Amino acid sequence: MPIRVAIADDDALIRDSLKMILDLDEDIQVVGVCSNGDDVYKLCMEVTVDVILMDIRMPVCDGIVGTKKIKQAFPHIHILILTTFQDDDYIFQALKNGANGYLLKNTPSTKIGEQIKLAYTGTMLIHPDITDKLSGMLRKEERKDLSDYMLTPREIEIIEHISEGYSNKEIANKLYLGESTVKNYISGILNKLELRDRTQIAIFYLKNRT
Repeated sequence: MPIRVAIADDDALIRDSLKMILDLDEDIQVVGVCSNGDDVYKLCMEVTVDVILMDIRMPVCDGIVGTKKIKQAFPHIHILILTTFQDDDYIFQALKNGANGYLLKNTPSTKIGEQIKLAYTGTMLIHPDITDKLSGMLRKEERKDLSDYMLTPREIEIIEHISEGYSNKEIANKLYLGESTVKNYISGILNKLELRDRTQIAIFYLKNRT
């Protein structure tokens, strides 16, 4: 079954161009194109969506608010923010709201489908340059001690790998564990930290690491 993708961007040229590119990939099916966050939220209520390409700056409902609404109602949907490097603060807010990473608007067309597929598998897509800036932003917020959460050394190790963008399979290979074991660890981590998804785990670690 192909990955079902929705596109939200107020620029019709970008929407149409992305759809044309993605329609060439037999592993991807574009199920809808929208001009703002509210429209793509409504689309998610009508059809099954796996991944959303979400612009940040849109009228009516921007990508930050749209991401929050969709992740609260449909936590299984993976959201990639469409952005430029100048949108650091917006990226930060979108990631806090549950976005799974971002896609630069100047990304080569040959890479777009690949990044969507990575996001669909749960891989977090954050450029190293943005990771460094995120760390600085997070340090400005209130920090907590990791020891307060009774995390085991193995759990902390997995958290570190998640923050570095590794998939469950890659973490399993690195730690010589079964992929199902890694998934169980992540479920336990989410429960202990009272978080919703992998992206929030990464943000939590970047904020609270020593």
